[in-house]
Amino acid sequence: VQLVESGGGLVQAGGSLRLSCAASTRAFNTYHVGWFRQAPGKEREFVAAINWIRSNTLYADSVKGRFTISRDNAKNTAYLQMNSLKPEDTALYYCALSGRTSVSDDEYVYGFWGQGTQVTVSS
Repeated sequence: VQLVESGGGLVQAGGSLRLSCAASTRAFNTYHVGWFRQAPGKEREFVAAINWIRSNTLYADSVKGRFTISRDNAKNTAYLQMNSLKPEDTALYYCALSGRTSVSDDEYVYGFWGQGTQVTVSS
């Protein structure tokens, strides 16, 4: 399984970006999708996740109300809409797939990872 993230870039504080995660597998609709991020000098952290049938979503407290995760199973693609961006959102953003029973914020249950897309928010 290959995952390719796109949509990152440089944006001013208060701006928006929409990240995409394209998956190579036709079984995409059987996986939960998670978004994670890693800032320089920091550990990777959970951002958001959505289960395979879009009935359940999880968000980190730091992004609740600003970020929205979604997916289009027909296109084998997941999205992360990021609004009201802050400088502290600056990081490399990764998408990942999990085949576990329940959607999770635990990075260790995600078996497939993309290479990441850089998001930089200027103040």
